[in-house]
Amino acid sequence: MYQSVNYEVLTPVNFLRRSVEVYPEKLAIVNGKERFTYREFNRRVNRLANALENIGVRSGDKVAFICPNIPPMLEAHFAVPMIGAVLVSVNIRLSSDEVKYILNHSETTVCFVDNEFAGLMKPIIDDIPKLEKVINICDFSDECPLDGPDYESFLETGSPEDRPILVKDERDVISINYTSGTTGKPKGVMYHHRGAYLNGLGDCLELGLTSDSTYLWTLPMFHCNGWCFPWAVTAVAATHVCLRKVDPEQIITLFEEEGVTHMCAAPIILIGILNHPASSDLKLKHPLEIAVGGAPPSPTVIAQLEAMGARITHVYGLTEVYGPYSVCAWHQEWDELPDTERSAIRARQGVAYTVSQFMDVVDPQTMVQVPRDGKTIGEVVMRGNIVMLGYYNDPEATEKAFAGGWFHSGDLAVIHPDNYIQIMDRQKDIIISGGENISTVEVENVLYSHPDILESAVVATPDDKWGEVPKAFVKLKEKASATEEEIIAFCKDKMARFKAPKYVEFRDLPKTSTGKIQKYILRQGEWKGREKRVN
Repeated sequence: MYQSVNYEVLTPVNFLRRSVEVYPEKLAIVNGKERFTYREFNRRVNRLANALENIGVRSGDKVAFICPNIPPMLEAHFAVPMIGAVLVSVNIRLSSDEVKYILNHSETTVCFVDNEFAGLMKPIIDDIPKLEKVINICDFSDECPLDGPDYESFLETGSPEDRPILVKDERDVISINYTSGTTGKPKGVMYHHRGAYLNGLGDCLELGLTSDSTYLWTLPMFHCNGWCFPWAVTAVAATHVCLRKVDPEQIITLFEEEGVTHMCAAPIILIGILNHPASSDLKLKHPLEIAVGGAPPSPTVIAQLEAMGARITHVYGLTEVYGPYSVCAWHQEWDELPDTERSAIRARQGVAYTVSQFMDVVDPQTMVQVPRDGKTIGEVVMRGNIVMLGYYNDPEATEKAFAGGWFHSGDLAVIHPDNYIQIMDRQKDIIISGGENISTVEVENVLYSHPDILESAVVATPDDKWGEVPKAFVKLKEKASATEEEIIAFCKDKMARFKAPKYVEFRDLPKTSTGKIQKYILRQGEWKGREKRVN
């Protein structure tokens, strides 16, 4: 009978309401020369929510956004769920056919499209039966290439006054994020308001966000809802610095011009920053916290960034767990370790976020914990509030992912005596050569310590004697000239000889839109026409 007194639905939409009450004139968003205070941010969000409701968008309807890290995408993260609708953030680097699949599968009724990416929609717009309205986001230019109003005009049709937040159940779907679809059609991962709220607070807690923070948007907001940072940064009334395109030179400039204190990135983005001429003598004038995810960062990259003045925190997760789920929580005594040992620890995936709590490494067949010896490999599994509701309209895939009462990550790891996990590989990437397990991540970390190597990826390649052996794909730094023989010898000098790559191929590496190297493409090229043999 006292539910209205002692219970409130958890939704990250409330973060904005609180921040505008406490810090109405504080700078909320920077987008080039454009500046919005929290009062202005809140009014724009209410305009968007009311405008959507005016055209008939109701609770449960899907609203898609195809745009980069600009203010409309931030506004969507609050306005769409405010009316109980579901946000579908679409990867801007997909093909038209992939976008068509996502919009149709998600049953999107309204789609906002940045004019730079209108070309994705033009060929497919008549092939999305449930799509009722398109709105042009004219950030790239003043042109509105699709049939529909421009974003700013659409906002004017909605009232700026605060409106009710139409969320009745905190386990209602807040967003659908589509996986990369590397082994088939992409799956729609359903997030709920409760999980988004808690993981947003987890981001604040683990990365030290406060009202004095300034967050640079290098991580795409279309990727796991920006790891829930649109909600996290707003929760503490920090400043969002938008970035339309990842450009190392611009990023380095913004570090100082906007006083950036926090950012998130895949290792490949950090490598790009480190290898830009503007970073050669860069010493940051203020602390910069960088959350790294997407792949284990090499100890070499971590050491170079620390020398610049940045602090690296490795987070780990998947789309199915709202992005970051674990963190390499730091121990003060580790500061006294030599650089190489400290960087090696920072590269671990660590322990569950405080709000996540339940994570383990188990034998995937028996679900029994592996020994905490830092050697025995098992699968990383998770359960709790920061796990997806399931895959949209795909009960079979959901059941498989949740087998045994845990979410199965597909990542292979060891767990150390201190309970910190360390990813060794994806299940599909581990190399079994003559009965010996070889972690491609371990080999890649050695490769990244070579002074001539800019990027590297290791996959299994067929071998008549051993079944399969490691092969390295390498991109050298500009003007570097290391040979295949030199690189193989370098690896053999730093690890067990059987783990060293048997072959090295020099080439550009294929990547996803979020900067992850697409090892499956390299692997398919090696095994084309031959079944993978495991001895």
